[in-house]
Amino acid sequence: MVRTASTMLPLGTKAPDFSLTDTDGNTVTLADFAGKKALLVMFICNHCPYVKHVADQLKSLTDDYLAKGVAVVAISSNDADEYPDDSPAAMADEKAARGYAFPYLYDADQSVAKAYAAACTPDFYVFDSDQTLVYRGQLDSSRPKTDIPVTGEDLRGALDAVLAGKPPVENQRASLGCNIKWKSGQEPAYFNSGGAS
Repeated sequence: MVRTASTMLPLGTKAPDFSLTDTDGNTVTLADFAGKKALLVMFICNHCPYVKHVADQLKSLTDDYLAKGVAVVAISSNDADEYPDDSPAAMADEKAARGYAFPYLYDADQSVAKAYAAACTPDFYVFDSDQTLVYRGQLDSSRPKTDIPVTGEDLRGALDAVLAGKPPVENQRASLGCNIKWKSGQEPAYFNSGGAS
C-alpha cells in the first residue's frame, strides 16, 4: 500500500468520457448521465482499507443524493490480475453486500483513471449539470485509525452547493488513500512525479 493523495484535477475540467461495463454486464457511458443536476464520480475498490473505512458513509451519502437527483457512478481501475479481490466478480459481490445503488464499473485498461488523473482510492469528483468539474478531493477528514468520525461533510457540502446553484468552497482538500494499482509499466506520469507520499 502506498499512501497517495489526489492529483486535484483543475476545476472547470469537462468530465472525461467513458464507456465501461458494470457488475451486471451492462455498458454505462458518461452520456447516460446527461441532464442530471450533478454527477458524482468515485474511484474506489474492494480491498483498500481507506475505502472500507468510509464504505458505510458511501452507502448513506449516495442513497441520500440519488434521491435528490444526483447521478452517481463508481469506478474500479485496479489491476485485478495482481489484486483478485478487485476483480469484476468480487466487485459484484461487494456491491450486493454493501447495498450500493449506483453502477460499479470496471476500468480494465485503466484509461478512464488516467483521463480523470485519478491517483488513489477513494478519489471523488463532482460535476455540475453541464458536467463541468466543481469539486475534487476528500469525503471528509476521517482516516483509518483516527478518532475523527466519518460524516462525508466535505463531499456533502459540495453536492449541497451544486444543488443550490452555488459553487462549492474554493478551499478543497485532497483525498488520501491507497494508490491505484497500476498494471506493470502503466503508471501515469502524474503518479511517478510525486502523487505518492
